[in-house]
Amino acid sequence: MPIPDYQTLMRPLLEQLADGQLHTLSELHDSLCQQFKLTQEEIKERLSSGKQSVMRNRVGWAKTYLAKAGLLGVPVKAHSKITDLGLKALEECPKSIRNDYLKQFEGFREFTTPRKAVKDEPQEALTTGADTTPDEVIDNAYQTLHKSLADEITTTVMNATPAFFEQVVVDLMLAMGYGGSRKEAGQATQATNDDGIDGIIKEDRLGLDTIYLQAKRWKNTVHRPEIDKFIGSLTRHRAHKGVFITTSNFSAGACEAVQNLDMKVVLIDGQQLAELMIEHNLGVTPKEVYEVKAIDSDYFIENE
Repeated sequence: MPIPDYQTLMRPLLEQLADGQLHTLSELHDSLCQQFKLTQEEIKERLSSGKQSVMRNRVGWAKTYLAKAGLLGVPVKAHSKITDLGLKALEECPKSIRNDYLKQFEGFREFTTPRKAVKDEPQEALTTGADTTPDEVIDNAYQTLHKSLADEITTTVMNATPAFFEQVVVDLMLAMGYGGSRKEAGQATQATNDDGIDGIIKEDRLGLDTIYLQAKRWKNTVHRPEIDKFIGSLTRHRAHKGVFITTSNFSAGACEAVQNLDMKVVLIDGQQLAELMIEHNLGVTPKEVYEVKAIDSDYFIENE
C-alpha cells in the first residue's frame, strides 16, 4: 500500500505508545511499517535528497507534532512516552488525529506559526492543510525550481547560435574533467566537419585516449540513421569512445543503436544536458542558499 502521510500516522503512532512504556523512534517506525504492511521497497524509498527514508521522515514529523501539542513526552533521551493529553486524544479521536485537532494546543500553535507572522493575520506555514512533512515541502519546492531551471537552460541554449552551442559542449566537457586545459580543449575541438565528427577532445590531461563528439542543436527527435552515421564515422576513425549531444531527444531506435557495440557511445539529450550543466555549475549561479540543520546528538552526550 502507499506510504501513509504523516497525519495518517499520528493516531497509530500514539496507539503504539498507549501501553505507557518508553519507545524509541526506531521501534515506532518498525511497528508502523508492519501495521501498514509496507513492502521493503516502500520502506527503503528515500527523499530526493537521499539522506533519509520517506517513512522515517514522516514518522519523525508525526512524533514531533504530537510532542509539540503535548500528547507525548520525551522523559528519557531518544525515548517517547504518551501523556495524559495523549490518552485523552485517543478517546476523543477514535478514527484519526490530524493537525486540525492539534491546533487547540498552544504549544502546537506556537510551533507552527512563523516568527514573523503579521499581527492579527496568523499563518501556519508548516500545516497548510498539506499531508507532506516540512522536509518534503522543501524537497518538492527544490525539485520544482530545479525543473524550471533545467527548462530555462534548454530554451536558452536553443535560442543561442550554433557556435555558442559548440562552446557549451566544450565547457561542459571541461567542467566534467575532460580535455585537459582550456587551450588544449579549444584546439582539440575546433570544428572539423570531417566525416560526421564535429570535434575531438582528450579524455585526460595526458591524452591517453580521445573522445569524438557530435553536437546537434535540434528541435526534432534524433533518429537511428543519425546515430548509425556517427557510429560509422567512429569506426572509420578507429575510435573507441564517442559522445552524441543534442538539445532535443533520441528515439527508441537511436538508443538501441548504441547497445552491444565494440566501442562506447554515450547519448546525451536536452534534458540530460541541462542536468549536467546544473550539476557542474555551467551557466548557472546560486540564487539563494538555505542550510537545513539537524541536532548533533553526539554533542549532548554527557560524560559521567
